[in-house]
Amino acid sequence: MILLIFAIIVGSYLLGSIPFGLLIGKMNGIDIRKVGSCNIGATNVSRTVGKNWGKLCFFLDLMKGFLPTFIATMIFSKNAELKSFVPLLAGAASMLGHMFSIYLKFTGGKGVATGGGIILGLAPWTFVAAIASWAIVFLISRYVSLASIVAAASLAIYAIIFRFLGIQFVPWTSIIFFAVIGSIAIYRHHSNIKRLLNGTENKFERKK
Repeated sequence: MILLIFAIIVGSYLLGSIPFGLLIGKMNGIDIRKVGSCNIGATNVSRTVGKNWGKLCFFLDLMKGFLPTFIATMIFSKNAELKSFVPLLAGAASMLGHMFSIYLKFTGGKGVATGGGIILGLAPWTFVAAIASWAIVFLISRYVSLASIVAAASLAIYAIIFRFLGIQFVPWTSIIFFAVIGSIAIYRHHSNIKRLLNGTENKFERKK
């Protein structure tokens, strides 16, 4: 059992480490780390390679978080004790892999899409609510970074609300985990926060 848990954690980290944004850029003759914001995430891919490629990158990064948590949940579905924390470990490993990729000398992205995938695997309604918050903030402000920060900050709040309303039972361990990964995602946006405060952050312009 211990070996299985260890294998899940290592596999989750290695999956999370795959730099899909960089690979998509390379496929199009672009080193995504040297253009735009130099970030390997979907936003920079969308700006520098194309919106469809950006959507693909977002989906793949989302799956890096979703698959490990979902698979771990299925494997330990009949073991209440292990089911309560092994998926959290798998999700944490995949997010660490995305942010500190072994393939990129322990550098990486900001973890928003991968973190979203983890939430999708653990608490789907919380994910839907966070995505709705992201969409509303983005449509109003046109700032991806601001929308991502708001969505990250709302994760634990939505989970608590849904728990007490009886919409979806989310264990307190998961709620604390959501608060932690949300805080990490916000911290990874510290440069964006500075630009937002200075009024120099890039935004997606509305189509005419």
